Amino acid sequence: MSSPRASENIVKKLSLIDRFLPVWIFAAMGLGIGLGRAFPDLGSRLDTVKLDTVSLPIALGLLWMMYPVLAKVRYGELGRLRTRGKLFTTSLFLNWVVGPLLMFALAWLFLPDLPHYRNGLVLIGLARCIAMVLIWNMLACGSTEVAAVLVALNSLFQIFFYSVLGWLLLTVVPGWLGAEVAAFDVSMWSIARSVLIFLGVPLVAGALTRVGLTRLKGEAWYEQRFLPRLGPTALLGLLYTIVLMFAMQGEKITRLPLDVVRISIPLLVYFVVMFASAFFLSRKLGFDYEETASLSFTAAGNNFELAIAVAVGVFGVSSGEALAGVVGPLIEVPALIALVYLSLWLRRRLFPRATSAVLPRRFSESPFEESPR
Repeated sequence: MSSPRASENIVKKLSLIDRFLPVWIFAAMGLGIGLGRAFPDLGSRLDTVKLDTVSLPIALGLLWMMYPVLAKVRYGELGRLRTRGKLFTTSLFLNWVVGPLLMFALAWLFLPDLPHYRNGLVLIGLARCIAMVLIWNMLACGSTEVAAVLVALNSLFQIFFYSVLGWLLLTVVPGWLGAEVAAFDVSMWSIARSVLIFLGVPLVAGALTRVGLTRLKGEAWYEQRFLPRLGPTALLGLLYTIVLMFAMQGEKITRLPLDVVRISIPLLVYFVVMFASAFFLSRKLGFDYEETASLSFTAAGNNFELAIAVAVGVFGVSSGEALAGVVGPLIEVPALIALVYLSLWLRRRLFPRATSAVLPRRFSESPFEESPR
């Protein structure tokens, strides 16, 4: 069992960048609002040149923040799927059935009168976690090997299923519920195009980077020398994108602060319900604690970078959908830290025979920073 002292120091185990991620995001939002007020025509200038439907400066930021994350994924771990069919089938069920449907239900329950924010939450529910889960999994003493495979698996599944499920949950299912969908009807191709550009391109680039450099320089050099330099640039890409987004819609944000609160509530409920459901289902199926923790944090986390990119690509940078995506990481970091504490507490209560483990002295394997192993 983990010691009380270890669990008390969870926040200290996060890197400085990850620990204060909400602070950096708030600062970027404030800077963007200030720029928008100082330069009222900034939005029209940014839209002068576009990549697909997104202004080129913002599109570059979206690609920039995704590439380092996907260069970290160990795609070779997918070969282990053949020996752990039950475990990975359970993960796919949680990530691609339970998670999207739960977020869809919460979005409609809490935001019945705000369809744009509701759509943004649906896009978040479909963007399964592929990077930050490594932090929470390690802090909760989960299985590093299982988490690595699940990250790679979710990366591939998002290419094939994000656009199909997005079209169903944004356009088809609301029609079944009797909602008026004509005003924000979304084609499957519009979502697929954004996914192919803002996930497909950096995924291919990240995979080629890993394969090419590990063959040229070796695995140790790639993990200990290259990724620590590349990783922090993802945060710069995210903050750069947020600055530009809020420069274009800052006036609306300052007029609607309560909307941010309303977006936050279903997100908090989602994290707790998703984690608890995954944890107790995994235990019921007979998985050990390390596997259970990895499955639970993978199911509870989301890839907000992808959700932001798709929202901007499909609905526009000044849309409510894009705002919902930005609110996501503000809520995720404190919520998932709390769930790490819960996971360690449940470990002592439900897995009394679990092998004792000690939290790492410093773990910063995140999309933004990485230390040598």
